[in-house]
Amino acid sequence: MRFATLSGILACGLLAAGPASAHHSFAAEFDAEKPISLRGIVTKIEWTNPHVWVYFNVKDDASGEVTNWGAELGPPHLLQRRGWRRNTLTIGTEIEVDGFLARNGTPRMNARSITVAATGGAPGQTLDTGSSQLQGN
Repeated sequence: MRFATLSGILACGLLAAGPASAHHSFAAEFDAEKPISLRGIVTKIEWTNPHVWVYFNVKDDASGEVTNWGAELGPPHLLQRRGWRRNTLTIGTEIEVDGFLARNGTPRMNARSITVAATGGAPGQTLDTGSSQLQGN
């Protein structure tokens, strides 16, 4: 009986630790010393925990090359408290994203704010993204 109880407690502890370890600190993945501002067209939105991700195509004016960037936002509940809705950004919406580059050199960033162009659910607005850098995570 004792072994079964101890095993159950251990299993619950391991299950609870899984999601917690998936979250990361800002400094582990992004560089606060490397701010960036990009303009592009939304290609994908992942409205999931622990962070919402927005993917958008950015065209290099000099070469014409298009790169798909990923921008990490805050968690869904925080964005909703700040006025975001699932349809605030839609595929094809032009956006400008201000944030910080990924440390590993990939086309990823932690978004500080997103300004929506004349299309989308919040035309012309600049929206706070609930950046983990601003939250001290």
